[in-house]
Amino acid sequence: MQQNITRAGLIAALYAALTLLTMTLLGGFSFGPVQLRISEAVCIFAILSRSAIPGLTIGCVIANLLGIAILGTGPLGLLDVCFGSLATLLGSLWAWKWRKRTAIALAGPVIANALIVPAYLPIMLATAGFYTIPFTDIDLASSYLLMYIFGFVAIAIGEALVVYVLGLPLLAGLKRTPLFKQQKASQDAQEQNA
Repeated sequence: MQQNITRAGLIAALYAALTLLTMTLLGGFSFGPVQLRISEAVCIFAILSRSAIPGLTIGCVIANLLGIAILGTGPLGLLDVCFGSLATLLGSLWAWKWRKRTAIALAGPVIANALIVPAYLPIMLATAGFYTIPFTDIDLASSYLLMYIFGFVAIAIGEALVVYVLGLPLLAGLKRTPLFKQQKASQDAQEQNA
């Protein structure tokens, strides 16, 4: 039990730190209408361990609270804390459920974020002064549906790039480590006893 709590805490810290790094290096790409949140690559941990699910969720809560503090999104930033973290939770649960089929498992974070985040992002962006869909002159106030569709596509592409291009090689590398093999044997024994 203590090992699972420790693992979840480390994953939460890693997720939050990588989001902070993304905010520092890539600016709005960790919270904006086009997102490349590098921390989403560690969603692969949900394939390796059930304890990653609370770790990723708590890490996302912390990252989104940091976003409120650093980006000054105000009370509307709580939408991201609640619903962005919900997307991470659902994506992680999906990844754990489909852990034996990696490509399908990694689709969970992509789909969850693409469906949930664009639903509230236009509201947050409007308060931050973004009134048009990026790269267009389509007004946010007159076209929530178009903003949602743009957000769905943009976030799905960004999330897929991070999860598959960064996360998949990370997962392959982790599976070759002795620590993973030891943890896998322990996990298999626990599942047989349950």
